[in-house]
Amino acid sequence: MVTMLGTALLCFAVSEIARNYSQVDKLWSIMPVIYSIIVLYHYSYSPRIWIMTILVAAWGLRLTLNFARKGGYSLIPWRGDEDYRWAIMRSKPALRGRLRFGIFNLLFISLYQNILILLFTTPILIAALHSESPLRAADIIAALLIAAALIVETVADNQLFSFQQQKKGLAPHEKRFAVSLKNGFISEGLFSKSRHPNFAAEQAVWILFYIFGASASGEWLNWSISGAVLLVLLFAGSSTLTEKISCSRYPAYREYQKRVPRFLPRLF
Repeated sequence: MVTMLGTALLCFAVSEIARNYSQVDKLWSIMPVIYSIIVLYHYSYSPRIWIMTILVAAWGLRLTLNFARKGGYSLIPWRGDEDYRWAIMRSKPALRGRLRFGIFNLLFISLYQNILILLFTTPILIAALHSESPLRAADIIAALLIAAALIVETVADNQLFSFQQQKKGLAPHEKRFAVSLKNGFISEGLFSKSRHPNFAAEQAVWILFYIFGASASGEWLNWSISGAVLLVLLFAGSSTLTEKISCSRYPAYREYQKRVPRFLPRLF
């Protein structure tokens, strides 16, 4: 809790000074790894804690590398690309002005998001409190499904990155993205099955992560599910904002919305 509050205050101070409000984004993939390693240090005898920490580390490494290649980090730590949605949020009447957006930055961007990061990692704390509990089939299934979700997320992020590079003229155009490049947004590959396959996989990772704590405690509904629930709500809100922007920029996006589900692909 102390680490989380300190991180939140640091993010707030740096973002206000640097006028770059993506400071939490820089730490999003790092803090869960730190929290997991802290728990592992005290419960290194638990196979379940080891599995959870390894999975979180793999998740964190993958997401950090993806964020880095998009320009999210800089040699000067407080610089780096800012999420374009924060500029749009700053222009909204309710958040216009230094004071209003500063309050929003403190309460939502810096504090709430750091609380959320801690919350969706807390199943490892539940597992630690029941560290003597043996591994069960549910743990193995959850681990395999998380690995599969990470593969899906990696493929989706690679497709999106390749498309963006081609759209910016930084890479030769590929035939597989012909329609996407014409329309201005990606709609091919995994994005032909889900409008946000990377977001869907990300949510799946932390929903499945909850299973470890539930398996260890024997309580299939416990308070640590709050992190996964709030994360799903965050993605629902952020994807809605992203799609409003896309609809305003790309005429074909509304038809794409009608044709392709937001997160979960159609089975039939």
